[in-house]
Amino acid sequence: MHPNIATLLSANLGESRTRHLLSLVSVPDGLPSDAEGRATRAEIAQALNMVLFAGILDRVPTGRAYTDDVAATGGKVVFDHGALRTVKWRDNGALPEGEAAFTRILRPLGYRLNGNYPLDRISMTGRSYAHADAPEGIAQFFVSEFHPERFSDAFREAVGRVTGNSADPLTPRAQTLLWQLDRDGVLTVADGAELIGLLVPCFERQHGVPRLADYETLLRESAEMAWIATEGNAFNHATDRVDDVFGLSEQQKALGRPMKDKVEVSGSGRVKQTAFRADTVRRQFIGAQGETVERDVPGSFYEFITRDRFADAPAASPRVDLGFDAGNAQGIFKMTAAV
Repeated sequence: MHPNIATLLSANLGESRTRHLLSLVSVPDGLPSDAEGRATRAEIAQALNMVLFAGILDRVPTGRAYTDDVAATGGKVVFDHGALRTVKWRDNGALPEGEAAFTRILRPLGYRLNGNYPLDRISMTGRSYAHADAPEGIAQFFVSEFHPERFSDAFREAVGRVTGNSADPLTPRAQTLLWQLDRDGVLTVADGAELIGLLVPCFERQHGVPRLADYETLLRESAEMAWIATEGNAFNHATDRVDDVFGLSEQQKALGRPMKDKVEVSGSGRVKQTAFRADTVRRQFIGAQGETVERDVPGSFYEFITRDRFADAPAASPRVDLGFDAGNAQGIFKMTAAV
């Protein structure tokens, strides 16, 4: 049982959704607890991740259908990592540039940098963050920065118009609670639940409705930046850690689900990834005459990963390869390249 996590979830999702989510998603055993019953940073991080995972299920029907299938057979999803896209650009409104919008949140929650990944084919840099208290159990964050300076003048101008009015969703109250959590490693359960509720809006789009002309300019040069224009800082994808990603891929294809054509395999051979193609969402744009225009665009998606253990790890404490691979990531990111 994980009473603190259940309480943190119930305060943000309600009891019914919490029971359902706990039936779908595995909670790692052995998370640090506090003798006085306060919520530890590990418990708060786990609960926040589960709330964000619930958001993916709301937005990604294909992922929800898969997760329901897993639950129907008595299994649970092992949430491996969530992916975020940011823009490293000076004209970013009130929102901190690039991954700074999230590292200021992740560090007090107990996350530490786990790897750097140049994603040069898509003009991004990725960084992974693993939880210091339970790196194999609590989902990582894969945070990517997009680099507009590598594109044309027209493209950069469009980026500025899209992101230049971004708001900063991190409230003074949230900053206070993060500071206390960073200092003490714990919060009262009530404060932990409040903090989660204050942090969830940070994982949304922070800029206004984009102009259709700007979106089309971005799309001509970068599907990744076009995706950010409509979806912002929402989870680009969430990932289930499975035993056999190859077998799962063939199974999901047989069910007619929109699976990536091939499995991506890391240079080490230990990390294998595939994904559903992004579900289509309908988004609003501002037309040439200021009118509201709607278009179908790629939304978020659901990924799968198999992580092998290091062969030379002691048998008593086998260690999972928690790394990523730049080639894998760039292949996976293409799931949002087309409707």
